[in-house]
Amino acid sequence: MTVNLTLLVVMGVLYAVGVYLLLERSLTRVLLGLMLLTNGTNLLILHAGGDAGSAPLYEESIAAENYSDPLPQALILTAIVISLAVTAFLLGMIYRSWVLGRRDEILDDVEDRRVARQSSYDVESDADVPADTSEFDDAPPHRDPDESVETPGVRGFGGGGSR
Repeated sequence: MTVNLTLLVVMGVLYAVGVYLLLERSLTRVLLGLMLLTNGTNLLILHAGGDAGSAPLYEESIAAENYSDPLPQALILTAIVISLAVTAFLLGMIYRSWVLGRRDEILDDVEDRRVARQSSYDVESDADVPADTSEFDDAPPHRDPDESVETPGVRGFGGGGSR
């Protein structure tokens, strides 16, 4: 299999520009970035499929290594269908965003900004933990004879309340 350097450079450019556009806040640019990434991936799959060969129809006179592999073409066809569906979905989102707000830019939510300003300290998970927290002691736990078996900590029978 020969390596086509021009195809590899084109794939690299498609990936680089696609990732750059995906990081933008405009939905239109995100859509264009996604389309470039899918086209770059299709080229990658096609290039990984190897050189063109004979059609994958069996004949006794053709050696097995001379056939072309139909799997990359099937994967590319599936990727085209999936990218078409995602593109249609994003176009619907862009249209709805334009109708509602006359912009296709993703805005920060007020609640997201409020959460971002909060401290990352959580009282329950960040509190000091005592050194000995094992439940598996060597000695059996002390049980009060008057304590109920059903509800520990409550005296009397059946968890009732004779204190």
